[in-house]
Amino acid sequence: MNEITSYWWIILILFAIVFYKFILRVFFGMVMVPENKIGLVTKKFVLFGADKSLPDGRIIATKGEAGYQAQTLAPGLYWGMWIWQYSIDMTGFTVIPEGKIGLVLSKDGQEIPTGRILARRVDSDNFQDATSFLNNGGQKGRQTAFITTGSYRINTFLFEIIIADQIKIYENMIGIVTALDGEPIPQGQIAGKFVEGHNNFQDFDQFLDKGGNRGLQPQVMLAGSYYINTWGILIEQNPMTDVPIGYVGVVISYIGEDGQDVTGDTFKHGNIVSKGQRGVWMEPFGPGKYALNKYTTKLEPVPTTNLVLNWANARSESHDLDKNLSTITVRSKDGFPFNLDVAQIIHVPANEAPKVIARFGSMNNLVSQVLEPTIGNYFRNSAQDSDVISFLSTRKERQESAKNHIKLVLDE
Repeated sequence: MNEITSYWWIILILFAIVFYKFILRVFFGMVMVPENKIGLVTKKFVLFGADKSLPDGRIIATKGEAGYQAQTLAPGLYWGMWIWQYSIDMTGFTVIPEGKIGLVLSKDGQEIPTGRILARRVDSDNFQDATSFLNNGGQKGRQTAFITTGSYRINTFLFEIIIADQIKIYENMIGIVTALDGEPIPQGQIAGKFVEGHNNFQDFDQFLDKGGNRGLQPQVMLAGSYYINTWGILIEQNPMTDVPIGYVGVVISYIGEDGQDVTGDTFKHGNIVSKGQRGVWMEPFGPGKYALNKYTTKLEPVPTTNLVLNWANARSESHDLDKNLSTITVRSKDGFPFNLDVAQIIHVPANEAPKVIARFGSMNNLVSQVLEPTIGNYFRNSAQDSDVISFLSTRKERQESAKNHIKLVLDE
């Protein structure tokens, strides 16, 4: 009899050794979470001491209600998680690789206010504390905040993580920014107001807290790598604006406050203002590369070297300002037509370049609206007062007379 008893004890010990995990799980509610996992808890029912069901519209329990639990199990050993009351799903850490960010979508929380598309940041330990997120007023939907490179204990019952690339602005390029959330753009403006303190739009909550506007932004982003929430910010890459040697760049700004004209009473052909105001800027840019937003500013290049303009069918200079000019056909007093090839040298001082742009809009317009009709009409009118031989034999006098006439027109 003693031998039989010993035999059964051996069997029970072997059974306990082999099935100890099952025994501990069923009878003692033991749960062991490995080091590289977290435990997602589903409570099947409530025995006592808490509300039995979640409030309407909620899917995550923070007060012990039945359903998906906000509290997760970190790596370690737990007791009392009875198999008939709790279901434990083991899931890996959320890992954000180098050069990526994790955009966060919350499946539960308060409603996003009308007129906004992103949920604001709340204190939640980088979304690892689902209970704090919900208790601190976290909102349902796409979040302004995101997580950067690293490993996180994320409750995937509540949060969905979308891996996105880090934004890279390449050398000699700029990033033109459009915000998808924020206050409406002020009336009469085409871009939002200038906002500081958001670290190149990487802290979108700061941008919103300081009254940032949705839509086109006046700031641009320079070359570099940035953590940008692409649900809130769109980046368009464009080349930097280049002012070549021998030119100045006159800036026309479409945004800013209405400035007071700084040219005084002697210039009546345009609004030339100080830098940063709306209009033609008084100070042109010298040769170099500039980070200009092509949607809020326009840069007109003005050559400051001596320019040769040819009224000749077979000749055109590299600047192409005379590409539409052609040989001038005139008719003498005695009715004979003949052709004239004319060359004109002009020079625009750098400090006068803004006046050229304010008056004509571009150098091409200066040539087509002033120089072309002035020179053509001068020689046509001059030829009508002389015969062909006399006209050609007094070439030097004609040149001097034309020079004085054109100078008078340009001065006016």
